[in-house]
Amino acid sequence: MHELLRTNDLVLLGAIEALLASANLDCLIADQHISALEGMIGAFPRRLLVRDADRMRARALLIEAGFGGELRDE
Repeated sequence: MHELLRTNDLVLLGAIEALLASANLDCLIADQHISALEGMIGAFPRRLLVRDADRMRARALLIEAGFGGELRDE
């Protein structure tokens, strides 16, 4: 799995998850449960992961949609 981004912004995660789904790219939001347990104080950001095979396509899609600044460095 490849980590595209880390954030505590649930709206951003939802928007990117919907964008990836519309392009038929599966993703996984990791660390959702620990973030909820710690009270959403921001100590454990959620991670958005995609398959390694989809990494380049997902990154290009996010850059094209204006989310390039949110991407983690490769």
